[in-house]
Amino acid sequence: MLRAIPDLISEVKAKIRCISAEEAAKERENNKGLLIDVREPAEHSAKPANGAINIPRGLLEMKLMEIEKDPDKPIYLHCASSARAALSAEQLARVGYTNVSVITCSVEEIQKACS
Repeated sequence: MLRAIPDLISEVKAKIRCISAEEAAKERENNKGLLIDVREPAEHSAKPANGAINIPRGLLEMKLMEIEKDPDKPIYLHCASSARAALSAEQLARVGYTNVSVITCSVEEIQKACS
């Protein structure tokens, strides 16, 4: 049976840490966490957030394991609506990352908080 994507996203979000852009920016000042944009490269280029690394959702697990070997490093994920970021957080937990947060606001809010 196919599951509706909004239902799946709601289920995933109930299991992950979701925060605002302001919270993420404050935390990153102290913990030097990674800000990762899981949108496609063209989306990232059109509206980048200052300091964000662009790793599209489809490549995230493989690329992040090359960039960050510490499973406890704070990681902050964002996309355009938080749906891809939520699914990405679930996958990162599966491969062993323990400190992943999803920023659940618009890209414009993320840009403002990260400037």
